[in-house]
Amino acid sequence: MKLFYWSPFLTNIATVDAVTNSINSLRKYDKDNKYKTFIIDSSGEWQEKIDKISGINIIKLYNKNYYKFLPKGNFLKSRLSQMFIFISNFNLLRKLLLKEKPDFLIAHLIISLPLILFFFFKFETKLIIRISGTPKLNVLRRFFWNFFSKNVHTVTCPTVSTLKKLNSFKIFPKEKLKLLYDPILRVNYINAKKKEKIEDRFTKTKYILSIGRLTKQKNFSLLINAFKEIVKEYPDLKLVILGEGEDRKKLEKLIKRLSLSDIIFLEGYKKNIFNYIHNCECYISSSLYEDPGFTLIESGFLNKPVIAADSNTGPSEILDNSNNGFLFKNNDKISLINQYHKFKDLSIKEAMNKKINLKKFSKKFSIFQHFQNLEKILSN
Repeated sequence: MKLFYWSPFLTNIATVDAVTNSINSLRKYDKDNKYKTFIIDSSGEWQEKIDKISGINIIKLYNKNYYKFLPKGNFLKSRLSQMFIFISNFNLLRKLLLKEKPDFLIAHLIISLPLILFFFFKFETKLIIRISGTPKLNVLRRFFWNFFSKNVHTVTCPTVSTLKKLNSFKIFPKEKLKLLYDPILRVNYINAKKKEKIEDRFTKTKYILSIGRLTKQKNFSLLINAFKEIVKEYPDLKLVILGEGEDRKKLEKLIKRLSLSDIIFLEGYKKNIFNYIHNCECYISSSLYEDPGFTLIESGFLNKPVIAADSNTGPSEILDNSNNGFLFKNNDKISLINQYHKFKDLSIKEAMNKKINLKKFSKKFSIFQHFQNLEKILSN
């Protein structure tokens, strides 16, 4: 069975790991060698992830790598790049599917292209749409999905909440919607990476950790403003934020204005985040929405307390009404501060129960669990 993955990305996002881990789960646990997997490289984006695609088959749709020249950063630049990828790959992807006849095309990003192709052309391939992130359907997008989705074979959802939300939209028949947790946890890899040394300035200090692109969605300004109040009671505490994005300068100005430059660190993108998680006091997600929230799962697996915004998306489901961690009111600084204080005041037994609950939940996101669930979907 031949599987093609379509996932053109512009920046460092969790979907990259979702795709490579999905393929690696099939390579590792497919004992009968039933599946031949390939990533379609639209513009050269996957050549930027050489460390992640070792041993994975790559199909290049371009003659010359132009990924580095695509506009990146804010919303407008991203949309322009996505439009360019759409136009330049329209005929190339069509020809590839007609020639190679893969059994499945699994589309993670820029799904508008395969949706339109499968609407206008007949392929022997079955189309699986992967919902990456929380679906936000305005009138135009709802019309687009309704109109072009008739030839979709299956839609996989990363969380129960997303599955229910999509079902309520009544765009896809209920039987086409399937729950498929992301393959987040590579246990041996994580356990090896967590032992790597972090920078000396963080080895003997308590710090709160947060990870994500420096964008409006991640809402790091809320966390920084809350930390200004938290540190008054815990003056030895630090805040470490990993990730890059268009809001860096804005956040740097905020940190400077609040006179927190000595205790808040914007450390940029890190290939290894697990050593930072392993050494932190707790993990805080201030995101306005996540689905599911890779770093919450990874932190839970590494036995770290997690505090997150109750966004009615992934974090709300993962932390299960605060049974598996601490949920604060979305975009509410006072609520975040209060939940941090609850975390600090927790008894050893209560803290251990939350850690155990979250670790149990996180195991749903192992690559083996993903393999088992994906195989069921592919065999239907």
